Parts: sequence; structure tokens; C-alpha cells
Amino acid sequence: MLEAPDDITSAAMIAHDQAYAPYSRFRVGAAVRDEAGRVHFGCNVENAAYPLGTCAEAGAIAEMVVNGGRKITEVAIAGRGSELVTPCGGCRQRLREFAGPETLIHICDETGKLRRTFTLAELLPASFGPENLVR
Repeated sequence: MLEAPDDITSAAMIAHDQAYAPYSRFRVGAAVRDEAGRVHFGCNVENAAYPLGTCAEAGAIAEMVVNGGRKITEVAIAGRGSELVTPCGGCRQRLREFAGPETLIHICDETGKLRRTFTLAELLPASFGPENLVR
């Protein structure tokens, strides 16, 4: 079993290398840091029935929740290509469930080189989050 290093970028790179992407060959790794400072990571996992695949961010969030984390304080995503590999729309909303608008999202290439940092608010403006629900 792989253990995530404390360095969030290194964790995203390790996850990238473990991605299961036999169809698209487009590997993505993601790592999130929780409120206790622990790093959790995930990779994309494709499926022959394409809609059943999962994104790297979803895997990292699931690992965080299983380990008791409830708040994302920082995110790193590693992917290859000339364009930035930012979270898809669904993953932006998944991140919003556990992260605030000010949360930093670092976009790296597959070697871990930082390409750009966004806040979640920049990627998901005027977002809908848990605090929008009447309790």
C-alpha cells in the first residue's frame, strides 16, 4: 500500500503515476491536505463503460473522508499536456463540499513542476456550498 508523503505535490505525482487510464492514456493525480495537515491522494480510474470511471480528485476526497478528514486546506493536481489540467466541473463542486473559496489549488505537470495556482473561488465563482443549505 502506498502512503502519501507530507509534500502535497509529491503525493499528486505519485498518484499520477498510479493512474489506471488504459483507454484515454490521460493520467491525473490529485492530493488534498486536510485540517490535521495529513495528505490524501487519488488517481483517475477509467472503466470500459466510460461513465463509470472516477476522477483523481474524487479518489483523494474519498481517502480523506475514510481517514477522518472533513476539511480540505490545500489541493495539488498533476497531469500532462500543453494545457493546464484543472479539475472538471464536477470535481470543482466535490472540492467545494470540503473546501472554502480561498482554498489554494496548485496545478502541476507530471513531474511536479508548478504551472499555476488558483483559489477555488477562481475556478468555481459564486459557488453553492454546504452553508447555502437551510438547516
